[in-house]
Amino acid sequence: MQGNLTALLITSFIVLSVVLIGFIAGRDKSSRSSVEEWSVGGRRFGPLLVWLLVGADLYTAYTFLGLTSTAFAAGSIAFFAIPYTIIAFFVSYFYLPKLWEVSKKHKLTTLADYAKGRFDSRFLSLLIAIVGVFMLIPYIDLQLAGIQDTLTVAGTGYINIKFVVIISFLLVALYTFFSGIKGPAYTAVIKDILVWVIMLFLVVSIPIIHFGSWGSMINKIVVESPELLTIPTTGPKGIPWFLTASLVSGLALFMWAHAVTGVFTAKNADVLRKNAIYLPFYNIVLILVVFLGFAAYIVLPEGSDPRFALLHLIQMSYGGVVQGLAYSTIALASLIPCSIMAIGASNLFANNIYRDFIDPNVKPAKLTMITRSMVFVVIGLALIFGMLFPTALVSLQLLGVSGMVQIFPAIVFSLFWRNQTKEATIIGLLVGLTVTFTVYATGNSFGIYEGFWGLLANILALFILNPLFVKKAKNKTNPIMDQLFTKQPVSDKKI
Repeated sequence: MQGNLTALLITSFIVLSVVLIGFIAGRDKSSRSSVEEWSVGGRRFGPLLVWLLVGADLYTAYTFLGLTSTAFAAGSIAFFAIPYTIIAFFVSYFYLPKLWEVSKKHKLTTLADYAKGRFDSRFLSLLIAIVGVFMLIPYIDLQLAGIQDTLTVAGTGYINIKFVVIISFLLVALYTFFSGIKGPAYTAVIKDILVWVIMLFLVVSIPIIHFGSWGSMINKIVVESPELLTIPTTGPKGIPWFLTASLVSGLALFMWAHAVTGVFTAKNADVLRKNAIYLPFYNIVLILVVFLGFAAYIVLPEGSDPRFALLHLIQMSYGGVVQGLAYSTIALASLIPCSIMAIGASNLFANNIYRDFIDPNVKPAKLTMITRSMVFVVIGLALIFGMLFPTALVSLQLLGVSGMVQIFPAIVFSLFWRNQTKEATIIGLLVGLTVTFTVYATGNSFGIYEGFWGLLANILALFILNPLFVKKAKNKTNPIMDQLFTKQPVSDKKI
């Protein structure tokens, strides 16, 4: 299909304006004064800004394009995104505040920092950093794919798509390097407002445009394509897959480097409790977006590419102005999460690989510059990888979820279990990763999400082996363990 020049111009104007705001957000030199300031904003963000930042971080272009394409191609299996986020936010209420308190007191900016301090293990820290960096590359690639698909639909016949994608991500790398977390934090406000306004407009108006009403759309789906509205009971993606995918994805959500970056920006632990309560409101949009995938299945010509389902549905439904607003929303939902992901990956590399293993005596100013500069490497690798292996991105991101959940026992269990040993934790993590990749490579998951088998093996190894090493752990202490497990005198507690 030929692109729409009006839509392309509006998309370009909005995206470039938001990128400019990202640069302006970092005009104060203090935003680049240290790793803590650059990566987590000095931990000064309040409830609304953290809500918008974490929302911008987790609800990406892949969320909207991926959900509609999954609904278009596989029906109600797409709804797994709803329970998994509910699980993630519910569980996070109990452990994120505790993790934040430790990170605040000890100036930690990554989960690998926490693991190193909690277990006195640079090796465990390195493992977590490597998993975090490598699993993030395909995720960043999916943001690349999101803006590439958007520009393909909007700009075919007018621009060189790959060139513009490269320029777009270079601009994001520049404003991330310059502004740090403040760039995506303040631009997330614009992105999230657009998401709520434009996506709700789409889900209200598209059924009316093509079917006359929501009720008529549902009736037509029930009559013509009832299979879309049910989850298979058997097969590779039946109910067992749905349940285990929801659980694994929920537990993995705040193990991602970009998610915990947003968490660590909070000014106090109570902000995270409030966010756990209010973040599920984003699911209002997600539930309705799934139905747009069903609408696209009915409306679009037979043989349409599921990858472009939402974009082509928008193209068929509106004129250039609304197209431009919708495309710019999706483009921003690519670029802003990409910035936060780059910060998370850069932080892991600079702090937990470079500082711990290459130059332990690196000065703070140099470490800050290395951390900032790594955004160009991370985004550059993502661009190259995405262009070389464009068809592998979705499957690799799903594998990434299975990989990231393997660090959950190392992080979350250890916040509450004093005698958890580093030896059993490391072996459990390695076993979990090995089982996950083996199941993925062989394809023998038996209708269960791959990461579930890995997590099960991980936890079993941890609990079976921990007693072998626990004698030494019982007498061990360090500042993080003291904070987590030493009872505070009543007179010292806040009333």
